[in-house]
Amino acid sequence: MKPIRVLIVEDSPVVQIVLKRILSRESDIVIAGVASDAFEAKKWIIRDKPDVITLDIEMPRMDGITFLKRLMSYRPIPVIMISSYTHKNSLRTMEALEAGAVDFVTKPSQDVERGLAELRNDIISKIRIAAQSQVKVDFLRHKPGLKLEKDHYTVSQKLIAIGASTGGPSVIQGILSGFFFQTRGIVIVQHMPERYTRAFAESLNCLFPFEVNEARDMDCIDQGKVLIAPGGKHIRVVREGDDYIIRVNRPSKTDRQCPSADILFHSVAESAGPNAVGIILTGMGEDGADGIAAMKQAGAYTIAQNENSCVVFGMPKAAIKRGGIDSVASPEDIPALVLAKVKKQ
Repeated sequence: MKPIRVLIVEDSPVVQIVLKRILSRESDIVIAGVASDAFEAKKWIIRDKPDVITLDIEMPRMDGITFLKRLMSYRPIPVIMISSYTHKNSLRTMEALEAGAVDFVTKPSQDVERGLAELRNDIISKIRIAAQSQVKVDFLRHKPGLKLEKDHYTVSQKLIAIGASTGGPSVIQGILSGFFFQTRGIVIVQHMPERYTRAFAESLNCLFPFEVNEARDMDCIDQGKVLIAPGGKHIRVVREGDDYIIRVNRPSKTDRQCPSADILFHSVAESAGPNAVGIILTGMGEDGADGIAAMKQAGAYTIAQNENSCVVFGMPKAAIKRGGIDSVASPEDIPALVLAKVKKQ
């Protein structure tokens, strides 16, 4: 099998050394080059055509986000963002995922050499996933935040549950931009670490006329409200009288994924039954496949993202294979499918 050629774009000599050491130990990965800024990176890209790029956000002469956007318009290549955590950087990471980055890794704030070495498995795994992914940019042309007059809205009592992983943030944004109708509420699991889910919610909240928040324990799922599962915790939907309530739980040691789309979907199947719509989107693995099958069995309408539009087809493919999906569609078509279903209630 042809090795994965990785270009490291990073201005810190220490980080460069550690990344080179980590990657050089893998038989299926070759370091195509190391660049200290975007201008050096451009030369490497033209000359050596890497399969994957690791890219820092904060760099001299041109920041990583600007470089990423130019790269995606010129020659789309799978990109893994690698940057230290600050709240500002977390928001910029969301911007990078929206612009086409496949995933991200957070550099430790202290003892970078040791911290990055401890992230070795995560870095290698994400590079391998990126090498197999399909880079998707500008797949939706809807303008987020476009407001319609209220009398144009269809108001539905259907609860919408969404699960996504790799490639999910930009797809979720695109789908929400097409929801020009009100539902009982939208609950989302996006595989993302603690703190970044808050930034994801904040970035979406700035774009749309409806309210988007990171979910908290005992939040009521109100009409027109979007709640994002907090990183590192599970969310379940429970019924209390006429209300749907969010319960937030910490993971157990045996949990493979947290937050888990399976846990969300199973809870929606139990609490909402046919009064729900389940949507499973791009992502590696099988999380959500069992849960969305339970939703379908309970009478909910279920949708999977189609393969051509997925960055990684793993989660939708597993859900389709289990027989848990009613419709397979591109992100552009999902809002219309949901609207057609909620109008029939």
